[in-house]
Amino acid sequence: MRTRRLGGSGLEVSELCLGTMTFGEADEGSFMHGVGADEATSFEIMDAAFAAGVNFFDTADVYGQDGLSERVVGRWMASRGARDRLVLATKFRFRMHDGPNGTGASRRHIVRACEASLRRLGTDRIDLYQIHMQDLDVPEEETLRALDDLVRAGKVVYLGCSNYAAYRLVESLWTSDKRHLERFVSLQAQYSLLVRDLEREHVPLCTRHGLGILPWSPLAGGFLSGKYTRGEKPAEGSRLASPRWQRTLTEHGNERGWATIDALVQVAAEVGSTPTAVALAWLLTRPAVSSVVFGARTLAQLEGNLAARDVTLTDEQQRRLSDAAAFEPGYPYDFCRRVQGRW
Repeated sequence: MRTRRLGGSGLEVSELCLGTMTFGEADEGSFMHGVGADEATSFEIMDAAFAAGVNFFDTADVYGQDGLSERVVGRWMASRGARDRLVLATKFRFRMHDGPNGTGASRRHIVRACEASLRRLGTDRIDLYQIHMQDLDVPEEETLRALDDLVRAGKVVYLGCSNYAAYRLVESLWTSDKRHLERFVSLQAQYSLLVRDLEREHVPLCTRHGLGILPWSPLAGGFLSGKYTRGEKPAEGSRLASPRWQRTLTEHGNERGWATIDALVQVAAEVGSTPTAVALAWLLTRPAVSSVVFGARTLAQLEGNLAARDVTLTDEQQRRLSDAAAFEPGYPYDFCRRVQGRW
């Protein structure tokens, strides 16, 4: 497994990051109910990923129920003595208890969320602590000062953000610079062949300012896995056969989506791999991407994702995939591109 620097930081992470959102069986009432792996299976997946060279695990306090995913990861680390060999990432921001201050990016919530995550994970520090989404109700400086304090206290090593608008991320970086506060070194965001909105603003931003991009949902909710065929209903028992995931099929089951699947299947045949592995490998060719976050509920899914480490795409294959999944940049990006160099 190859490693890369996380953005402009000195931290080395594996090119593939194990996302642990599905670890643990959540009770009814949790958004993860019915889609998780039991603890024994979760341990097997972490064992296999770690043995394959994945040194980067990503979780969040909101995954599962009452920090279920963090507790599962914490118990695995303790039982395997793996903490010092692992880059551990978690996130805060979303609601963890009822009432005021149970959610958000205020100083009070951040400090409490960090302490709770440390307890659940059974560790004395978090390698990458990420805000799960920007909070429009809290000044960015308040959030950054609280996070800076956690770094200075040794409870957090690096800072990252997730699901930030480009303007807010620039404001955050400016605030860190002007106030001499720790800054974000990474952006975790939705990015795949079919969800390329980041390329308008975020990719140039992260490239210029040294943030590592950590794509989540790299298979576009499973659509790019190669399991689905134009004109055919999803197989019984597959994710997109469930009413819960119909939105994914509706959103991507158009001409652009199927053309992308066709290109993935063709390139996969050329390199002797699978559409899943090729879709992940394409992301690893994108500017500023440090590591791709993937999930797995079974060992078979894990192995399918890990196959991306063995895929090398030529420039021509990258171009074909990008062209098949081309999207309209919209104004002002298309205007600027047309006019640049002409006037």
